[in-house]
Amino acid sequence: MPTKPTPDKPQTRPVYRRIILKLSGEVLKGADDVIDPSVANRIASEVAEIHNLGVKVAVVIGGGNIWRGITSANKGMDRSTADYMGMLATIINGLALQQALEKVGVDTRVQTAIEVKNVAEPFIRRRAMRHLDKGRVVIFVAGTGNPFFSTDTAAALRASEMGAEILLKATKVDGIYDSDPRKNPDAKRYAQVSYGEALEKRLQVMDSTAFALCMDNHVPIVVFDMFKEGNLKGVVLGEKIGTLVTA
Repeated sequence: MPTKPTPDKPQTRPVYRRIILKLSGEVLKGADDVIDPSVANRIASEVAEIHNLGVKVAVVIGGGNIWRGITSANKGMDRSTADYMGMLATIINGLALQQALEKVGVDTRVQTAIEVKNVAEPFIRRRAMRHLDKGRVVIFVAGTGNPFFSTDTAAALRASEMGAEILLKATKVDGIYDSDPRKNPDAKRYAQVSYGEALEKRLQVMDSTAFALCMDNHVPIVVFDMFKEGNLKGVVLGEKIGTLVTA
């Protein structure tokens, strides 16, 4: 059993041993670049830090910095075509993150839900589990491989398949609010919320399919601010950061 932190003895061992980290494509975006290498390098350093603690890490990455399927569909494009284009964008982001991780000495594998055999492995659950057991970081790209499903749903699916203890949803805000804190200065942040409340109140940080998958498979979610240095490690060490979604 993991040790509990005390005021005199801060927690130094991870409370989670197998995690899924969900990164939106926007986290890789710089002020002027679709993919900012310096941002990718910072994220890679933080992932490497928890990896070096012995945590088995798999990453699901989005593609919103390059292409948003649902936005394009709303502008008249066929939804299936728009979503497939978004899947290709996630592959680009996954390769960028792989490059950044390997620069800091972390062995990685990219697994894709749609076949692109010259640049990534096909997603095979048992192979992905084997990579994690060998200490590699696995980057899952191309969502679920199907249109009409978000990369949040892909993250919930992979968390269930990999037996992850928790799904960490990295965002630009420090948790789940009852309204958009960027528009409403009086927005209330939840420290903890149940899956049912998240669905009932239609909290928009993840889509309903992702929440439902995590609820059905008993995967807790932490929504936290990835842009505050040290937050990722803090969550893994059990610090109360962001919003916990659980039963």
